[in-house]
Amino acid sequence: MRIGIMLRSIDEKGGVGVYTRNIVKELLQLDKNNEYTLFYANPANLGLFSDHAKVREVWVKGGNKAAWDQIFIPRACRTEQVDVIFHPKFTVPLFTRCKAVMVAHGADWLIPEQAQFYPWWDVKYMRMMLPFYFRKSSAVISVSRETTDNFNRILKLPAGKIQTIYFAPARHFKRITDRAVLHQVRQRYQLPDKFILTLTKLKGAGRKNLGQVFQAYACYHERTQTPHKLVIGGKDCHLLREEYEIPTDGYGKDILFPGWIDQLDLPAVFSLADLYLYPSNLEAFPIPLTEAMTCGTPILTSNVNGLKEIAGDAALLINPSDTEGIANGMVRILSNSELRESLSRQGLERSSLFSWDLCAKSTLALLERVAVQ
Repeated sequence: MRIGIMLRSIDEKGGVGVYTRNIVKELLQLDKNNEYTLFYANPANLGLFSDHAKVREVWVKGGNKAAWDQIFIPRACRTEQVDVIFHPKFTVPLFTRCKAVMVAHGADWLIPEQAQFYPWWDVKYMRMMLPFYFRKSSAVISVSRETTDNFNRILKLPAGKIQTIYFAPARHFKRITDRAVLHQVRQRYQLPDKFILTLTKLKGAGRKNLGQVFQAYACYHERTQTPHKLVIGGKDCHLLREEYEIPTDGYGKDILFPGWIDQLDLPAVFSLADLYLYPSNLEAFPIPLTEAMTCGTPILTSNVNGLKEIAGDAALLINPSDTEGIANGMVRILSNSELRESLSRQGLERSSLFSWDLCAKSTLALLERVAVQ
């Protein structure tokens, strides 16, 4: 059969982009039987997978996302004679004769307490269109059990319509022990000797709970004689200093913004960190937790939604709205080497649950099953 993959999200930074790039690579390496047509919105991506014999890469010109999905992709599917169209993100083309499969990265827009973290127009659009996308899809992949349960509960889906398939950090994520590599990465990002790491993005600061992070760090800093510095990685995140009125002295001078950290350097950064701090308010599949686990970095994260599900017993869990609780967790982990070693060991053990081998095999089996239905 011929599988088409919609790749307008392949350039995205963050979890969806990581998933998209990796699932394509893994499917192409695994599947020796089927043919693939890769549809790009950005012509600069042509040639990314040209070394695979059974792959055709096509630039699909289009305007906005809706027009690309609903007008130009259906045309391309007809031209390329696609049997199944797969979108690694929300949405499928509604007016195409081929089977369609999409990936649901959370049901946030349908849940009032979670929808608050998104622009109102996004919430309105998704609440209106998601039922249509689910109805058109022959099957839907969910990135977590919580996401599966939420969609089944809210949309009353037919049994088996949505299936949970965990994904994983990129294969280069592992504990880095090479001192030369660690030194190079430390110098590249000007990282201190002892630090707490968190990753975020400028526009997602509310969802990532950065206000509580700064308050909790101030509390931790005040009660610790030799506090670890706080390193916040992410593009343009230095602007958070002004947005959150972080002082230039006291605890504020120990908050560092190295900017965007390249994916290839992240394993070394995780390996250098004494704690990964991620008290986010809302995540379906928090890929940074799996990255930290794979690198053996102790984790402090929230006891809610996908964070609790993915972290399991491999992290210290706290209430994301409890400033004192977050600060206490930081003190507890950083002052107790045995606890850090235990969390590191449990994280490495739990990381085996998140495998690209399993993800790719399960995804391919679903696509092949849909094609013959």
